[in-house]
Amino acid sequence: MEVYVIFTAILLLFIDEQPQVSGHDPYHHHDHYSMNHDHTSHRIDDTQPNIIFIMADDAGWNDFSFHGSAQIPTPNIDALALNGMILNNYYVSPLCTPTRGAIMTGKHPIHLGLQHYVIRGGTSGGLPLSEKLLPQYLKQLGYATHMIGKWHLGHSRKEFLPTERGFDSHFGYWLGKQDYYSHILMDGKDRDGNWCWGYDFRSNRTVARDFFGQYSTDVLTNEAVYLIESHPEDVPLFLMFNHMAPHSANFYDPLQAPAENIRKFSNSIADEHRRIYAAMVDKVDESVGLVVEALAKRGLLANSIIIFKSDNGGAPDGYDLNYGSNWPLRGVKNTLWEGGTRVASCIWSPLIQNRVSRDLMHAQDWLPTLYEAAGGEVSDLNGIDGVSLWKTLTLGSPSPRTSMLYNIDGPYNNSAIRDGPWKLIQGKSPTYDLGAGEWDYWHGQSGEENGNSSKLIPQITSSKAGKALIKSGFRLNASSMAQMQMDAKVLCNRHQDDVIPCVPAQAPCLFHVDDDPCELWNVADKEQETVKRLLNMITELNKTALPPMSRLRHSEAFPRNWGNVWTTWEDDFDARIAEEMSSNSKIITNNVMLLYAMIVLVLVFCRMYV
Repeated sequence: MEVYVIFTAILLLFIDEQPQVSGHDPYHHHDHYSMNHDHTSHRIDDTQPNIIFIMADDAGWNDFSFHGSAQIPTPNIDALALNGMILNNYYVSPLCTPTRGAIMTGKHPIHLGLQHYVIRGGTSGGLPLSEKLLPQYLKQLGYATHMIGKWHLGHSRKEFLPTERGFDSHFGYWLGKQDYYSHILMDGKDRDGNWCWGYDFRSNRTVARDFFGQYSTDVLTNEAVYLIESHPEDVPLFLMFNHMAPHSANFYDPLQAPAENIRKFSNSIADEHRRIYAAMVDKVDESVGLVVEALAKRGLLANSIIIFKSDNGGAPDGYDLNYGSNWPLRGVKNTLWEGGTRVASCIWSPLIQNRVSRDLMHAQDWLPTLYEAAGGEVSDLNGIDGVSLWKTLTLGSPSPRTSMLYNIDGPYNNSAIRDGPWKLIQGKSPTYDLGAGEWDYWHGQSGEENGNSSKLIPQITSSKAGKALIKSGFRLNASSMAQMQMDAKVLCNRHQDDVIPCVPAQAPCLFHVDDDPCELWNVADKEQETVKRLLNMITELNKTALPPMSRLRHSEAFPRNWGNVWTTWEDDFDARIAEEMSSNSKIITNNVMLLYAMIVLVLVFCRMYV
């Protein structure tokens, strides 16, 4: 750790002030309403719920105790999950950028050009500017819209930034990950083998340097609490809080957590990597507790919706330098198996039912669902792929979603689709990203040696979130919570020796995921008509797909060109070129004027002496 601190301190010495481009706002850390909020915007009524959307990054299915494992106790998150609704059939894209794009637009990533990989530091463009985003819809309904944490939907021009796309404020970072303490991102190497690194932490569009050395989860949580505490009572709040944790950091120190959190697991988790990872999750749980406590103190819980979820499946056993667990689901982040796409998610609100939901839901469904919850008319949403599940959440109506595309990825040559209980998965390229099929199996610790999570109920009740719910008048029933824990646990229902092998690169595989959520029993040979039908569905959907966004990295974007800061490099590059052209023009003009003056002097001299 000492070497790490010295290393990051030396890096900071090289971070100069970022060149300022016209339009960059001055640094106002807590000026949440200085950017975009219009207090006169239309309100539906005075009972619109506050919406708090909390998203973890790369958290695995088995990394929260509400799914049955007591290895990583998450009492604050469990207080919401076990007294709200656990979404046990909720799906996302296998990577973060496409999932975030789907949430923001209500569209599947194939219709955004985001179906392949993620936005890098040197990427040009981002989430298409033609799209109207969730915060823009909510602003029309009178909401104050704030974002904290990770963006990862484009930063090359200011037009792609969150404060230009419906958020009144943004406090956090633009790219996909960073060091938890220095907030420096190392994003690949240039052609000469030099690492491309730069600082990436902002208040709105201004570089926020005061937080160097402070742990990311704490910094973001403090901002969320402050924002809740200072929020006007007469304005409904939409707060999107995107954690970095428990995503791995830079390669030199990928797993980072405060020592006191790591010590909590010193006797219960033997593997050092998993122990630190557990501490990272523990910090997220602490954060959720503080946010719920802040809402309770302001008297906002009685009219709030709190969502907690992961952006994609976990990265276990060293994949992407991380140690999450998707057990007992198959696969990892960046694969189309259930472990990469079916994620931990829950929603709490006095407005919804308290149960474990097996209704099918996808990330693209959040926009219409929350728009309806906020009082909007879903019929006003044109051209989206998502459907509203608000009546499913509140009344128990069957989900209007009966089928779902996992993804169609041309460069990876893979795709998967679900229709009812049937899932078809096919294709795979032996790329570095996918480990040439190495990650197609079952990874991550089960945590069964730590016992059943039912023993955590007293801890759940006494957590900050648990106490906040009780003080706000909500009853926590121990037997009901214990039953929810049992109902939320996924069972494979088959023995390992009963496995029918599946190699999707050789032939499409078919699973009945309702009965076989662990994808052990490939029944493609027995259900050939179903295979044909699902293949046809993929073919038809592929006809509607946009070309994937380019993965080309532009050297102009590298932070060494911009004071060692990741920035809106296309704007800055254009401004620099314009300035250089202006300077060159001035030089040319001055030279011409000097030449003209010399000619005049010569003519005058000649007239005097001729």
